Amino acid sequence: MFFDLAETLPRAAAQYGAKTALIVGDRRFSYDDLRVEAGRIAGGLAGLGILPNDRVTLYLPNDADWVTAYYGILQAGAVVNAVNFLNTPDEVLFIMHDCGATALVTTAERAGHFVGGGPASLKAVIATGGVVPEGALAFRDLSSVAPTPARRRATEDIAHIGYTSGTTGRPKGAAMSHRAVSFNAAMTAQMHVRTAVDVVVTALPLPHVYGNIVLNATFRTGGTLVLHPRFVEAEILQSIAANRATLLEGVPTMYFYILAFANRADFDLSSLTRATVGGQSMPVGKMAEVEAALGCRLIELWGMTELAGLGTTHPAYGPARLGSIGIALPFCEARVVGLADGGRLPPGDAGELQIRGPIVMSGYWNNDAATQEVLTKDGWLATGDIARIDADGFIYIVDRRKEMILTAGYNVYPAELERVLADHPSVAMAAVGKESHAEKGEVAVAYVVLKADAKPDAEGLLAHCRTHLAAYKVPRAVRYVADFPKTSTGKILRRELHMLVKS
Repeated sequence: MFFDLAETLPRAAAQYGAKTALIVGDRRFSYDDLRVEAGRIAGGLAGLGILPNDRVTLYLPNDADWVTAYYGILQAGAVVNAVNFLNTPDEVLFIMHDCGATALVTTAERAGHFVGGGPASLKAVIATGGVVPEGALAFRDLSSVAPTPARRRATEDIAHIGYTSGTTGRPKGAAMSHRAVSFNAAMTAQMHVRTAVDVVVTALPLPHVYGNIVLNATFRTGGTLVLHPRFVEAEILQSIAANRATLLEGVPTMYFYILAFANRADFDLSSLTRATVGGQSMPVGKMAEVEAALGCRLIELWGMTELAGLGTTHPAYGPARLGSIGIALPFCEARVVGLADGGRLPPGDAGELQIRGPIVMSGYWNNDAATQEVLTKDGWLATGDIARIDADGFIYIVDRRKEMILTAGYNVYPAELERVLADHPSVAMAAVGKESHAEKGEVAVAYVVLKADAKPDAEGLLAHCRTHLAAYKVPRAVRYVADFPKTSTGKILRRELHMLVKS
């Protein structure tokens, strides 16, 4: 096993050469193509004075340029600071200042926001496509130099700095070593039995750890990645059929949209052997519907930025339980501890999930205080997720600790309510938010997207909830909406649900 991410394309090209590695729209790239292009970018960056350990911000949409820039940065010995393309330039500027970026790769349309306005450490703004603004460099010129060999990096050298979503304030940069990212990709491939015969369809944003692990796990094993810039149901289904995809990767909302898509039966999905879902809890009933619709197993996983990707999942050829996030990745450990005393809890008890192993971040960039809040001296990462582990070792996420609703002294977890709501036959998607209450402190409110042929029936839905939930957990109101506010990765933003117009 190799740990230096810069070796990914050279090793894959040596073994798979002319095999198709990447498909974006009607463009195809072999492993040889990607190796040469990444080598040229590495040489171009070196020519600009980018040194090992320098941070290079990558601010592009899902496309071939993102992939070659990513590996080019790594092969130059630099650190990738990948940020989501849906972030605003102001948000990106904060991140660039925080990590001390020395270069930025972005589109020509956005490059002008950064010329002359970045951190003092910034040496170059590099623009892809379009008319390059004055003061920026053209990406095509950067990649016109002769390919250069990858600069070797040590196992514990930093490969990525990924910024958290910043839901509790300014985002923090999780510094991930080459070992952490490589190990995560390798163990993900191991658990899911990813091989060179796989054709993987995804619209997950590549800067996100889920999308990044899909990329690295595919290329480490010689598979073919079919990359989409965004999730559109018909395009994804057509892509599966046309490319005879074996693996689909997504978040729950993507699968909800597939289930609701009226023309799903028009596409031949018989090539799929498995699909993965992560990023947010998914109701068991909906997972079963997805398995029936796709004709393959749906493998749930769980991860976070501070783990370089996955922390837990199910083995492809092993026992599985819908609703569980599986077990810890090989060579990693998971435990649940009490919220008050931090003591390890017995099977079945809910507490905070903690992870230890080679996938854990090195720490938050230039933020020792924040690092010490979540990393223990013996290497356990406090995830902030409430979970339980059953007697067989399967882990179940209850909810995010910070999204818990405190109703008259009782803990109410939105994910539990969402699972019950989603099991009602009229519900396409459900989300639960909280509102202040004069007597109870906080109460749960259900937000529901109906199936196409369903009619609103708040009383009927609440009666369904009363059958399956304790009285204090039942939502105090139901609001029917057209859709939910979501992050760029498709996660539902519960904290913004209250902003939706009531109907």
